[in-house]
Amino acid sequence: MKTTITAKNMIVSPGISNRVLKKTSKMERYLNPNTEIFVRLTREKNNRRTCEITVPFEGVVLRAEATNDDNLYVSIDQALAKLERQIHKHRTRLGKRLREDAFVPGDLEYDADTAETLSQADEERKVVRHKTFPVRPMSVEDASLQMELLGHSFFVFVNIETDRTNVLYLRKDGNLGLMEPEA
Repeated sequence: MKTTITAKNMIVSPGISNRVLKKTSKMERYLNPNTEIFVRLTREKNNRRTCEITVPFEGVVLRAEATNDDNLYVSIDQALAKLERQIHKHRTRLGKRLREDAFVPGDLEYDADTAETLSQADEERKVVRHKTFPVRPMSVEDASLQMELLGHSFFVFVNIETDRTNVLYLRKDGNLGLMEPEA
């Protein structure tokens, strides 16, 4: 398993690196040996420590994030526990993909977002983050699973039935909404 560790506002010590590698190696029981795991460690101004783990593979992306006030090791453990719970929770849906070696890394671009430098004098809404991602055709059910795995409130995908870009979103009542463009 290949683990990539990146850090923001901090230096990754050998102890932290060894802890991450040791803990992520335990995920081999669920994932293929050649799966890539991306771990992003962040220290914020108020000394909060965040660990974000992303596991991209064909058709699905698993993502878990945990934050702790002072201890980075706790954040790492909590994020990995969340990832493991996601796999257990969705194992019936992911079961087919797990058995068919779907955890082989695809051509997913990780961390492809760029921040624009903007002046704060302007009070209008501005684009402050730009993110690119590959769009694969999938069913509405697969898009729902992907949105839930990512923990997002919306998901953009190409509908396999209509071959058009759709947006699936979480409504305030807890149900899902689907936006389809008209020609």
